[in-house]
Amino acid sequence: MNGTTLCPHCDTRFKIVETQLEAHQGMVRCGHCLQAFDARPGFIPDQPSPQLELPILNEPAPPHKLADEPPAVLAALDGAAASSITTAPDADAFAHEAINMDDVVSNKSELDAARYGTLDYVEMAAAAQNGMPPGVPLPPETESSQPMTLAEQVAIVQDEDDSEYRPERRTWPWAMAALLLLLISIAQAAYFFRVDLAARLPGLKPALVSYCQLLKCTVPLPQNTDLMSIESSNLEADPAHENQIVLNALLRNRAPYSQAFPNLELTLNDTRDNALARRVFRPADYLPPLESETIGLLPQHEISVRLHLETTDLRPTGYRLALLYPQP
Repeated sequence: MNGTTLCPHCDTRFKIVETQLEAHQGMVRCGHCLQAFDARPGFIPDQPSPQLELPILNEPAPPHKLADEPPAVLAALDGAAASSITTAPDADAFAHEAINMDDVVSNKSELDAARYGTLDYVEMAAAAQNGMPPGVPLPPETESSQPMTLAEQVAIVQDEDDSEYRPERRTWPWAMAALLLLLISIAQAAYFFRVDLAARLPGLKPALVSYCQLLKCTVPLPQNTDLMSIESSNLEADPAHENQIVLNALLRNRAPYSQAFPNLELTLNDTRDNALARRVFRPADYLPPLESETIGLLPQHEISVRLHLETTDLRPTGYRLALLYPQP
C-alpha cells in the first residue's frame, strides 16, 4: 500500500510506495538531508477519498443540470459561488461545506443531487481561482506542478559493497618516487661495493671506472690479507758481499680474483729476540721487472721475492716477516 513517511533527521515528509518499503528492510535515504533512515516507524498509509467510494454504475450518468436541483441546494450553491469569487476557500472548507450539505438533504435523491452539486461547486471554485469562466476545461497539470514522489526525492540505500564510494588514487607519483629511491640505492651500493663488484664481475669494471670518474674516486684492486699468504721465507748471508744478507720469500694469492700486491714488513732481531731494525718494503721495492703493480697478483698464483739487504754492523740472528696493506 502507498502512504507517506517522515524523515527523523529533518522532519520532511515524503510519499512512499510498498515496493520501496519492502526493499532493504525499509531503509531509504532522505532526498532533502541525504541521511539514511528506516521508513517503517514513521509510515502513514493513505486514506481513501470519500469521493472515490461512490458506486460505479454500468450506464453512464445523465448530464446533471442545476435547474433540477431543489431550492435549498440552489440557494446554498449560489451563496457558495458568490463567496468563492471574493475569497477562494481551501480544501478543508470544501470538505466542511460538503458535510453541511449532507445535513441539509433528507432523502437519497436529494443527497445524490447535493453530491453532484458539490462537484460542480468545486469546478466553479477552481475556475474562479484560475480566473477562467465556468465550463472551460482546466489545462492539464504539467510535470513541474506535480508534487515530487518519494522515488524522486529519496534514494534507496544500496549495499555498502556495491555503492561504496572509492576515490581515485594516483599511483604514478608514488611509482616515480619508488623508482628514484631504487636508483639512488643502486648508486650508493655501486659506490661502497665497487671494489668487490669489479673483482667478482670483471665485466662491470669499465662501467665502475667511468662512474668513479664522475665521483672523483678510484676502483682499486682488492686487498684481503686473509687470502694472501707467505708460503715460505728465509734469510741468509750473501757470500759474495760482506755485511749483506738475502731475503727470499714466496707469496701466494688464494683468492678467486686478482689482488693488489701487499707491503712486506721485515724485522731483524738479536739473540734475545729484540728488534734491531725494521723496514717496510712496498711492491715497487721487491717486484720483478716483468710484474705489473696495476694488474696485481693473479688468482691462485705465486710470486718469488728476493731482496738484498745491507746490515753493516747489526749482526742479526733472527727475523720476522709479515705482509700488510696500507690503511686507507
